[in-house]
Amino acid sequence: MNNNGSIFSFFAGSGLLDLAFETNGYNVAFVNEYFPPFMGAYQYVRDRLNIPLPRYGHWGCPIDDLLVDECSTLVKFVEQEKTSGLVGFIGGPPCPDFSVAGKNKGREGERGRLSQSYVDLICTTEPDWFLFENVKGLWRTKKHRAFYDQLKLQLSEKYDISDRLINSVEAGCPQDRDRILMFGVLKSHNTDITQVDWDKGLSFPNRSAFDNYEWPSTDQFVEDSFMGCPPDIPKELSVQYWFDTNDVAIHPNQIDCFVPRGGIGKFRSVLEGDVSRKSSKRLHRWRYSPTAAYGNNEVHLHPYKARRLTVAEALAIQSMPKEFVLPPDMTLTNKFKTIGNGVPFLLGSHVAGVIGNFLNTISFSDME
Repeated sequence: MNNNGSIFSFFAGSGLLDLAFETNGYNVAFVNEYFPPFMGAYQYVRDRLNIPLPRYGHWGCPIDDLLVDECSTLVKFVEQEKTSGLVGFIGGPPCPDFSVAGKNKGREGERGRLSQSYVDLICTTEPDWFLFENVKGLWRTKKHRAFYDQLKLQLSEKYDISDRLINSVEAGCPQDRDRILMFGVLKSHNTDITQVDWDKGLSFPNRSAFDNYEWPSTDQFVEDSFMGCPPDIPKELSVQYWFDTNDVAIHPNQIDCFVPRGGIGKFRSVLEGDVSRKSSKRLHRWRYSPTAAYGNNEVHLHPYKARRLTVAEALAIQSMPKEFVLPPDMTLTNKFKTIGNGVPFLLGSHVAGVIGNFLNTISFSDME
């Protein structure tokens, strides 16, 4: 099939991942997001971008409410959509309970349990395929890996599965951010899941080679200073490149910035590129950013301004298109939270392409 089919989106946030799939030929038919400010932002963004409304609407209920029984409304939606093409579920359950920087409560945490709910929903409704994405802690941390393997085992009863840990810089995003990606296709489609090529299309698939570039370390902080791009580094992975690409100076969200109560004096003492501390990390203009996680008192400073990053700059670090604008009435806290929760656009776009290439090997006539 030439069309990549329909998507049911869960834990949608403000739709960073959804937009990546939409721009790669998928139709978002159903949206679920429990937090009203995020859902409001999701609708605001798509109204600005003239993206059609989802066929089955926006659902603000907890995901567990969709798990009522095997004859639920959601099951009927999926069955109806399957009559015209492939149906996929995409979602990244909230991850603080699996993050070293978060609560680290794992499967027993309030948000950790949502991963189980998402998997139960997939197994109950049986979309043709699914994407489960989360932080690397769920994959690499021993105490959480057993839970991940259990979820994978449950899904493997009905799905052929391929998974991969990918860093956002591999996809061309100016951010050091690992994500575990698990993709599954119903066994009834008789596909060869080993043919899923996660590396095809990656801008920097060899991470060891990437680390060998002579990235700048730290420089004296000088406000509004000029510094040319160093030779022999991939400029497109730098913070400054994305600030320029997204025209952050004139972006509507450039006015959105936290101002510390104690003044900006302490910010001046942090070297450009010093990201070694827990908080008040100053980015280097000619290097990629650490993970865009702006909660838990983690503060990221502008490379050559004595202030924190603006919302527009944070969106650029997430490699979002410059047309992506968060609503003016959304609180600063929620703006930074939804950005930090989201999947970088270029990483999402890469994943959408990998899945699309594989789905195009499935003939719709084989489904009938």
